[in-house]
Amino acid sequence: MELDSWKRALLLTRSALEKKAYDLVLMEVRELTSVADYFIICSGRSDRQVQSIAQGIEEGLRSVGIRPHSVEGAGRGQWVLMDFSDVIVHIFYQPVREFYDLEGLWGDAPRPELPEPYATLVQKFRIRGEQES
Repeated sequence: MELDSWKRALLLTRSALEKKAYDLVLMEVRELTSVADYFIICSGRSDRQVQSIAQGIEEGLRSVGIRPHSVEGAGRGQWVLMDFSDVIVHIFYQPVREFYDLEGLWGDAPRPELPEPYATLVQKFRIRGEQES
């Protein structure tokens, strides 16, 4: 299935939220790097939840014919990076996310507004304080 990067980002967001990914942030990085159009950053409360989120994303997208180009870090469950070419998903164990602070590193990246029901689910699964814009 061929999707534009925005639709792919929404599918990835949905799959992450279905596994109760916390503090999900979508960043549009296409003007800042040639690596991808979007980064999705989210957290799990344990290494097992991080692994479950990654597995859920992979299974959810496989059902529509989309596979990641690569997956790094799934065995440890501290930081899983899933490369879907134009969208890169970072799934962190919460303390590791705070240490690496990708939102701070990519602070200039716009954060597109998510449509419903995604926006409500992102708010429901928030455990950190509000992110600075």
